[in-house]
Formats: sequence, structure tokens, C-alpha cells
Amino acid sequence: MSLFVASLNSGSNGNCYYVGNDDEAILIDAGISCRETETRLKRLGLDIHKIKAIFISHEHADHISGVCVLVKKYNLPLYITPRTLQNSNILPCPEMIRNFDNAIPVVIGNLRILAFQKLHDAADPHSFVVSNGNVFVGVFTDIGAVCPQVIHHFKSCNAVFLESNYDEEMLETGHYPYHLKKRISGGKGHISNREAFNLFKEYKSKTLSHLFLSHLSNENNSPALVEKLFEKAAGETEIIIASRFKETALYNIKSAETTTITEVLRPEMAPYFPIKKSVRRIKVFKNEFQLSLFE
Repeated sequence: MSLFVASLNSGSNGNCYYVGNDDEAILIDAGISCRETETRLKRLGLDIHKIKAIFISHEHADHISGVCVLVKKYNLPLYITPRTLQNSNILPCPEMIRNFDNAIPVVIGNLRILAFQKLHDAADPHSFVVSNGNVFVGVFTDIGAVCPQVIHHFKSCNAVFLESNYDEEMLETGHYPYHLKKRISGGKGHISNREAFNLFKEYKSKTLSHLFLSHLSNENNSPALVEKLFEKAAGETEIIIASRFKETALYNIKSAETTTITEVLRPEMAPYFPIKKSVRRIKVFKNEFQLSLFE
């Protein structure tokens, strides 16, 4: 069993995450245009027709701006809570709307999608854990605070998209007005680098092979700062910074219970360019080999 995952975009300008197996996939949020979604999937060598549904975490524009066109063009079911739908400007075909409930799994083929409530300044916000057999991937962004629910699910995941939104000093001394600073850091906005790092350091499991640091602020954070912080405690976990400008590579997440080889390709290499197989590094997990190939 395995799951293929990628961030198509992550940040206040748009959020969209791909999670799927060999036969079916879903998108968590659709905050970039349909055209950009198509382009980025194509660069990753992914067939958009494998996407069987879109799940919406909450109604903010950076999570829903591309959803209407995607739903209509590809006739995709849209999983959204009634309160989120009511507070959004989403107007897809009514017959494509599906509801989901807190802590009640939705099954799509071999994918199991579990939603749980999170702390965020939205009508009915949720995070997600997507599983395929014994492989679990979490999408934990816009979480406001590290609540017991986040800790519980974080400990069970093989890979996590975890927000690391702002550096506390940069936010405090930056140009944002006071009310916006309080909105971000007040417990229902976003979590800081420090909060994300403490969660990772204290609760990561031995099976956490990949951590995608997501939803970085453009004004109050920097990828280099985040990478430096997390790399010092990464251990066997690969740290990936999810960009606000382009897709990540496509990663194949597998359970550490079996011996596997995972190839990680740079997006621009697939599917248009041949792979020059020079090995930059090999990471050895407890029962798993992680092989990364680069030009």
C-alpha cells in the first residue's frame, strides 16, 4: 500500500494538495485556478481524471477560488460541510455537493478520508487524514493552535502537510496592523514556526518519513529560516518546504513496515525529461530505504 502526494500550491495566494493511490485521488482544497491545477498536475505526470473528489477545509478564498470551474469541468463531487458551503461563494451544480461530518470517514475507492475539526476563524473548519491501507497522510494547515486532535492524528501519520506559517519575531516587528497580528497569532489563525517545530520534535513517530512544511507567510517567514529550524531535528524524516509559487515533487509514501524504494523526482523532470540517475543521498529507515534521484 502507498499514497502519492504533492502540494500543488501552499500559501495565502492559494492552497491545493493532491493525495492518491494508483487508481484514484482527491484534492484537499482548490485555491488555485483550474488552469494552474491542470498545468501543475501535468508537470507531475498525473492524470487529472484519476481525481474523484475535492474536499474543502474551510471557506477562505485561498482554499476555494478554483473549485467551481474544476467541479463543473470535470464533474467532480465536492465534499463540504453545510456551514462552510453557506459561508462561501461556491456555486457548483447542486447535484455534485456531498456533505462530510466530523470524525466520520468518507470512503472513495481504496481511499479513506477522515475529517476532524480544527481551530481557525472560519465557519466550520476541518483538517484531514487520508489513508490507503496502513499508510496515513495528514493535511494540517490553518490550524490556529496545536490542539489534542492535531497531536493525536499527527502521531499516526507517515507524512504530514503541516503549516509553519510565521516567525514570531518577524510578525511582531513587521508592518502588519495590530488587529491582523492578533488574528494570525491569537489561537484561531495560524501556528508559528516554533509551535510547528515543537509538535514535530515532541510527537513525531518513527514512521513519519516526510514532513511538508506548508502555508508559509510571504511577509513574516522565509523558507530558509524554516528549513534551518527543522533540519536540526529531522532525523530520518525528510523535510520539504511547500512553495507558494509552484508544485512540490510527487512523493510516494509507503509504510515503514515493508521494504520499499521511493523515487522522488523534481517536478520539471516529469514527464518531459529523462532522468539522469545520479544519487544524491540514500536515507535508511527502520525497515525502509528512501532513494532520492536528481540530475
